[in-house]
Amino acid sequence: MAELATNELRKPEGETMDANKSVFNLGSVVGDLTVEEDASSNDISLEGLQQELEECKTDEIVANILSKGVKLREYTKGVENNLRQVELDSIQEYITESDNLVSLHDQIRDCDIILSQMETLLGGFQVEIGSISSDIKILQEKSLDMGLKLKNRKVAESKLAKFVEDIIVPPRMIDIIVDGEVNDEYMRTLEILSKKLKFVEVDSMVKTSNALKDVQPELERLRQKAVSKVFEFMIQKLYALRKPKTNIQILQQSILLKYKYVISFLKEHGKEIYNEIRAAYTDTMNKVLSAHFRAYIQALEKLQLDIASPTDLIGVDTSTSLFSRGREPLKNRSAIFALGDRISILKQIDEPSLIPHIAEASSKKYPYEVLFRSLHKLLMDTATSEYVFCGDFFGDESVFYEIFSGPFGVMDEHFGTVLPNSFDAIGIMLMIRITHQHQLIMSRRRIPCLDSYLDKVNISLWPRFKMIFDMHINSLRNANVKTLWEDDVHPHYVMRRYAEFTASLIQLNVDYGDGQLDLNMERLKMAIDDLLIKLAKMFTKPKQQTVFLINNYDMTIAVLKEAGPEGGKIQVHFEELLKNNTAVYVEELLLEHFGNLIKFVKTRASEDSSSGSEKQPITVAEVEPIVKDFGSRWKAAIELMHGDVITSFSNFLCGMDILRAALTQLLLYYTRLSDCMKRIAGGSTLNKDLVSISSIMYEIRKFSRTF
Repeated sequence: MAELATNELRKPEGETMDANKSVFNLGSVVGDLTVEEDASSNDISLEGLQQELEECKTDEIVANILSKGVKLREYTKGVENNLRQVELDSIQEYITESDNLVSLHDQIRDCDIILSQMETLLGGFQVEIGSISSDIKILQEKSLDMGLKLKNRKVAESKLAKFVEDIIVPPRMIDIIVDGEVNDEYMRTLEILSKKLKFVEVDSMVKTSNALKDVQPELERLRQKAVSKVFEFMIQKLYALRKPKTNIQILQQSILLKYKYVISFLKEHGKEIYNEIRAAYTDTMNKVLSAHFRAYIQALEKLQLDIASPTDLIGVDTSTSLFSRGREPLKNRSAIFALGDRISILKQIDEPSLIPHIAEASSKKYPYEVLFRSLHKLLMDTATSEYVFCGDFFGDESVFYEIFSGPFGVMDEHFGTVLPNSFDAIGIMLMIRITHQHQLIMSRRRIPCLDSYLDKVNISLWPRFKMIFDMHINSLRNANVKTLWEDDVHPHYVMRRYAEFTASLIQLNVDYGDGQLDLNMERLKMAIDDLLIKLAKMFTKPKQQTVFLINNYDMTIAVLKEAGPEGGKIQVHFEELLKNNTAVYVEELLLEHFGNLIKFVKTRASEDSSSGSEKQPITVAEVEPIVKDFGSRWKAAIELMHGDVITSFSNFLCGMDILRAALTQLLLYYTRLSDCMKRIAGGSTLNKDLVSISSIMYEIRKFSRTF
């Protein structure tokens, strides 16, 4: 049917018009639509029919057909006829639209032609674009190549320009090096010359260049001229250091440091000349500083106050010092052992050094530790300035130690004569503390140049202090008690020396806690204890011995307390001795004035109070004399005790404490006597003779008020 329709469309135009005039009979072409039964339907297999029938039971369309009572075969034939009719209608509709289809076909063909032409045109464009891309790539490669060549040429030009600049010797530079004065411009020219010399020496490529053959002789002549010229210049500057009254620090800071590049130039390009300048400076400063310190030490020696001699020891008799020197007796010169205002030197540790001629004009004299601090203050300031200058100017710290070998030698020589003749233990200990403070100052400055020197000074001071300290201990151990003893119960001058000397050392050890010093003071304490006991035994009366010990112990404690609250074990030791001897003296004083009462209380009253006593009981006749004796003279006895205490003890406060302790002990004894009387048969008959406790208390309070 499709071919027939197509053939009809392709007939000549006249035929097409005739055909359009007649009605197209589709039924004549197709014929009747009949459905014949298949002759071979009897041969159809019924396998699976049962299953299909079961499935059809649930089919809605099949169920609807069966419900109407229509046979399936008839229904099927009707459906097929309907489908055939639909197909014929579709073909008829296609034939009706044939003109449109022909027009559409022509349009599609025209489009194909146009697209074919465009494809050809675009193909040509693609070929041309590929050719252009190839040309662009070639141009890009040429551009990169030209850029690389340009870069290489620039690098070559830069290196060549730098080479020319580094190797060329400008006439201006020659004029300055040869004829110019050594000033800031000359220093800058030296830097340029140094760079050229380094460039010629370091770069291996330069050494093979022809340009070097022309330039090198000129550079060498310039180097020699520059080295010679700056050598003469620096030698003249160094000679200025030797002029008297020259302020070395100002000359170094304002002049020499301005030309420190000269030293760097010589170190690199004139080593021999550098060594000569270094040696000249070292020798000059060594001699100048040595002379300055020697002159300063000689001036300080005129200001020295002589403090102690070999005989100025704690245990030496006062008369011995009169033979050696014409001065006041040592007995009245306790300042030798007392620290006093001398400790203020530690608070003035960073004060300026003494100016000798000013101090000499005022006729002032100073203990050696003041001169020691002043000398070391000058040394620290000078060493700090020189150490920093040597580091900046020479870039070599070893120059400092070569320079100061002279001043250190002068200092060592000085201390070598001073220390062996020093017998001032307090002064030596002050110098030890000053040295420690100076070490801290140098540490804060971050200047290590005096570390070894200060350590050496410290090491030399300690043995000397130990030797003098041992001399004091030996003076106590070997003291002649007979020559030292004086028939006087007041504090002995030897004990006062010891107390002041110990208090001084305790003060100087407060912030240091030196265990070695504590051990030596313990040895000294044991020696003074032994000597004091020996001196006390020289008194014939036990009471005087006790008073002598109490006065000395009390004085020692008072001196230690004045030194500060750091008396420590030594103060506790003497407080314990004072307490024990006070108790002994109280008993001796009461026995002297109330012997009968005390003996009775200690013997008979104790026996009566003890249970199971087999001795004879106390009677009224035994107690009556004691009670009446006490009642008749107790006030007078207390007055005598008061007078005895006043005359025996040099410290009024200590004496009043002892008197109060004695009266308190007397009250306890009398209270025990009163209690004993209450237990005696008929003891009430003596009540009229008893002194009331309140009366005794009143008397004690009266003495407390005077206290």
